Amino acid sequence: MRTERNLTRRLDRVFTRLDREPERPAHIDVPRMSRHRVVLFSSTLAFYLAIVWAVITTSWLVRLDWRVMFFRPYQQWPEIHAFLDYYVVLGQRGPTAVMVAAWLGWRSWRQHTIRPLLTLAASLLLLNITVGAAKLGMGRLGPHYATVIGANEMGLGGDIFPSGHTANAVVTWGILAYLASTPRARRWLSALSAVTSLGVGLTTVYLGTHWLSDVLLGWAAGLLILLALPWFEPLISRVENALFALRDRLRARWRRRVPVPAAPLAPVALQPLAKTAEAAVPAREPVGSARGARPPAHLAPGPHTARSERSPVTPAGSRRPSHADRLPRGASQAARP
Repeated sequence: MRTERNLTRRLDRVFTRLDREPERPAHIDVPRMSRHRVVLFSSTLAFYLAIVWAVITTSWLVRLDWRVMFFRPYQQWPEIHAFLDYYVVLGQRGPTAVMVAAWLGWRSWRQHTIRPLLTLAASLLLLNITVGAAKLGMGRLGPHYATVIGANEMGLGGDIFPSGHTANAVVTWGILAYLASTPRARRWLSALSAVTSLGVGLTTVYLGTHWLSDVLLGWAAGLLILLALPWFEPLISRVENALFALRDRLRARWRRRVPVPAAPLAPVALQPLAKTAEAAVPAREPVGSARGARPPAHLAPGPHTARSERSPVTPAGSRRPSHADRLPRGASQAARP
C-alpha cells in the first residue's frame, strides 16, 4: 500500500513538470519541408546515386580508392594515430547516441516536451533502416579484406558501403542543429556537426577501415536523413500526443488504486495528571490496624536473648579450637591448668 502511494507521488512529480507550460512551446518552430529543403534533398539524392553508379561501374572513383589505400596514411603520419583512435569514437552509434540523448533529455525537461527525444529516435531508426539495407544490398568488402586489386569488391558479402561511422556522425550531431531554438544556434551547430562528421569520415580513411567512396556515400546518406525529417514531423506529433494521453490514463488509474484513508477515531477525554496518579496509588492501611504484627524473620522463636548471653557456635570445618578449650573473654593465660 505504501509502495503504490510512493510510486503515484513520483509519477505526479515527473508529469507535473511537463504540465506547467504548454507541451510544445510557441517560440520553438518546427522545421518544414520548404522549397529550399526539397532542392537540397533532390541534389543530395542525385549525388548519392552517382556515387553508387561510379562504384558499380568501376570508374575513376574506384581507382582513386585503391590509390589512397596503397598510400597508407596511417604509415605516413603515425604521430596522430593515437589521437585518431579516440576521435573516431565520435562516429560510433552507441557512445554518440548516449551523449546526444542525455542533452536532448535535458532539453525535453526544460521545454516541457518529448519532441527532441522522439526526433532523435526517428532519425536513428531511419539511419538503421536505410544504411543497413544499403550495406547488405551492395555487400562491398573493405580495404583490409580486398581480394582483387582494382576491383570494386561489390557483392562479396561485406558491409562497408556506405560508411556507418560517417552517416552516424552526420545524423547524431546534425540533429542538434535541426532542433536548435534560434537561427544563430542552428548555424553554429550546423558548422560544428559538419566539421565533426567530416573529421570522422577522414579518420576512417586514415585508419584504413573504409574506402574514400564509402565515406562520400556515408555523408550523403546522413544528410538525406536530416533533410527528410520534416516529412516525419506529423507522425512525431501524433506519437507525442498518444504518449501524453497514455500518461494521463496511467495517472488516473494509479490515483484510483490509492486506498481512501480511514475515518479518524472519536476523541477520548483525558483526566488531569494529578488525579490519575492519585487513583493509581493504592490506599495505605492505618497504623493502628487490628492486623497482628509478624515477628522478624531473622529472630528465632522463643524468648529473645542478648548477644552476650548466647553460646558461641563454631562453624563446621573451622580450624579454631573447640568451645571447651577456648578461654572466656577477659581471662588471663594463668587460669589454664
